[in-house]
Amino acid sequence: MATDGEGGNAATAREQGGAVPHAQPLAGLRVLDVSQVMAGPFCCMLLGDMGADVVKVEPPGTGDQTRRAMGFRLKGSDSGGFLALNRNKRSVEINLKSEAGREVFYELVRSADIVVENNRPGVAARLKIDYPTLAAINPRLVYASISGFGQTGPWSQRPGFDLIAQAMSGVMSGTGFPDMPPVKNNIPIADLGAGLYALYGILSAVIGRGQSGVGQYVDASLFETALSLSVWETAEYWGTGHVPGPIGSANRMSAPYQAVRARDGHLVIGAANQKLWLGLCEVMGRDDLRDDPRFATNVDRLANREVLIGEIERTFAARTTEEWADALLAAGIPAAPIYDYAESLASPQAQARDMTLEMEHPVEGAIKMLGFPVKLSGTPQQLRFPPPLLGEHTSQVLAELGFNDERIESLRAAGAIA
Repeated sequence: MATDGEGGNAATAREQGGAVPHAQPLAGLRVLDVSQVMAGPFCCMLLGDMGADVVKVEPPGTGDQTRRAMGFRLKGSDSGGFLALNRNKRSVEINLKSEAGREVFYELVRSADIVVENNRPGVAARLKIDYPTLAAINPRLVYASISGFGQTGPWSQRPGFDLIAQAMSGVMSGTGFPDMPPVKNNIPIADLGAGLYALYGILSAVIGRGQSGVGQYVDASLFETALSLSVWETAEYWGTGHVPGPIGSANRMSAPYQAVRARDGHLVIGAANQKLWLGLCEVMGRDDLRDDPRFATNVDRLANREVLIGEIERTFAARTTEEWADALLAAGIPAAPIYDYAESLASPQAQARDMTLEMEHPVEGAIKMLGFPVKLSGTPQQLRFPPPLLGEHTSQVLAELGFNDERIESLRAAGAIA
């Protein structure tokens, strides 16, 4: 399966019938992924990367809407976005709107440790797959709901989209440059962040279950995620009473700490304290800036940031981005070129850290995937399964629950599964 990185060795050993070199930390936990699109699938993929048995429960015929509706296609019908968010999972098609389908799902719940769903609040209850219903079946269940604004409050029924959360959390108001239309963060930080926060809540609840013997409900939202990540912005607002606005690539707490223009483009510099500021002045040969009272302290530099950056860029115009980055790094001053994704993925650092992995997919062939951003020395993550085809494992998973072939075919004929 995997052909790169630590996961490759583990997958090869498994395929050859040998022992997997390391037991993964979440091995033995079963997760039911009843989510779609991004936040929930991302959360469940991370659980799968750590060894959990993630069973993706999808609507028959259509599946996760990301399979068809979003992103580009490679060879098959599943989008690149779906492939990026659903490795290390198995897929079953269960019709949760039918009584027979729900009964099948309840059988899965009896064997599960974790359920993750991201319906609008109230939908799970209408489908009879909400936490109170499932906890009555399996009191040890840890159940996580990810929604736009949480399960309570006057905004709870609003649509749960990353764009909406960025807009209403304040993030968009502080992104971009002054005097330009509102801009969202290009990376869906509310969606992905909510998946990470849900994961944090889930694992905390699993640890707590070891002491109490019972599970609990985890309520994560995109809105609270985006707001909670606004650490500098809220600190500035509470500390000064001033509502933070957009400042481009600059930093709210120190200067110069941003992108600056050189002769052939832009690079970033991070002279975030007094020592680094004095070193920057020395590399630039600008004693006049060092001695200028407008730039004497960080507070002064923040107050006069636009003038300061203008002076720095006047000096930087004499050399290329590469020349300035080399000179600054040699002096111990943080600096870097601005890479696009092609350059970043091809960089020796990304390669050394296995941030590009490859695995075999039954339709797509060899597909590239982002590597594991956190490395565990004793129980490393593994690429075990490629993103599943819709319903690829329905019969397999139900057989594990004790369903015989006749019962499986009967359920399929009744439209309870596919």
